[in-house]
Amino acid sequence: MTALELIAVLQTHASPVNVAGMARFGINPAGTLGVPVVALRKLARQAGRSHSLALELWESGIHEARILATIVDEPALVTRRQMEAWARGFDSWDVCDHACQNLFWRTPHAWAMAEKWSGARSEFVRRAGFALIAQLAARSPEGADARLEGFLPAIMAAATDDRNFVRKAVNWALRQIGKRNPRLRVRAIATAQQIRALDSRSARWIAADALRELQK
Repeated sequence: MTALELIAVLQTHASPVNVAGMARFGINPAGTLGVPVVALRKLARQAGRSHSLALELWESGIHEARILATIVDEPALVTRRQMEAWARGFDSWDVCDHACQNLFWRTPHAWAMAEKWSGARSEFVRRAGFALIAQLAARSPEGADARLEGFLPAIMAAATDDRNFVRKAVNWALRQIGKRNPRLRVRAIATAQQIRALDSRSARWIAADALRELQK
């Protein structure tokens, strides 16, 4: 299927009611059709993997087409330049998270971009950095513990960022590192306790939520 054919199918699933519901969860309604993710995944299976198709879908600017692009793209062909361009185009937390969950963590550049983006100024680019760390913590094979532990200072540094979509991703990354194994849980708990001592409402929320889960 071509990008135009896929977009035409997406438009047949458009639902203003769904768009309104998504907006209530903080999803940007601009360029959004309201197509459920289950329908996007079905379309992705029909389309198959294609790097060129993913680029065309992304360039459409349509919310669901961009999510579809993150599913059909070929991780080995994704460049740093593409990742940077897509990250700059994030205008909603769900597109950001789908890009990290479906695609970015699988690329050869995942670790480098997670480190770089964790210090970004843009809210959604910085979120992508910590969403990527969360994915690497959950999905990387054994032997990655030292690299994951190396992200704890970045988590500490970002804990005072009070932007909602950043603080939630920082919390997500900290919890995922802590859930990886007993040793990293100890390190994550220690980091959360340090974060709790910071003079920041955001930091206190991140720490309390992480400790609630990691100390069970």
